[in-house]
Amino acid sequence: MTPTNLRLPGIVLGVGLGGFVDGILLHQLLQWHHMLTSTNTDNIGVKYYSPRTVSGLQMNTVWDGIFHVVCWLSVLTGLALLYSRVTSDRRRVWTSSALWGWILLGWGLFNVVEGIVDHQILGIHHVHGGPHQIWWDVGFLLLGVALVAVGYLVQRTAKPLNPSGPAG
Repeated sequence: MTPTNLRLPGIVLGVGLGGFVDGILLHQLLQWHHMLTSTNTDNIGVKYYSPRTVSGLQMNTVWDGIFHVVCWLSVLTGLALLYSRVTSDRRRVWTSSALWGWILLGWGLFNVVEGIVDHQILGIHHVHGGPHQIWWDVGFLLLGVALVAVGYLVQRTAKPLNPSGPAG
């Protein structure tokens, strides 16, 4: 089992887990944004659903739920891919720096793609709306780039998993 064998499962898992961090932390706990909270200034003409009204919050919650379904499907797909590629010593794979490097890289890819598409191109929401929202959006993108770089470096230093030796 080499680090590259874990690439696709790790990246897909990272995308899903990164989405969950975004959805749970930013959407639910901090309530900085929901999926459609900036559609009053978006770039595609989606109807505005204010998170400060019951009907607006209901619609944003539905779209947050759809977002979480996509995250969940990504995690399930990543787990299925991992399960199909690792037929023995599965426990050791979970401690492998290769897998965790790819997961970090996938999380970073989630941030970069979501930050460019939803925050900049579509403009349907921003990390933290308001007068300084561009800086929050830039920070989100920079975090994504950092996660990609760290994940790449971590998986690159991983050793192949040897069934009789220590995990890499």
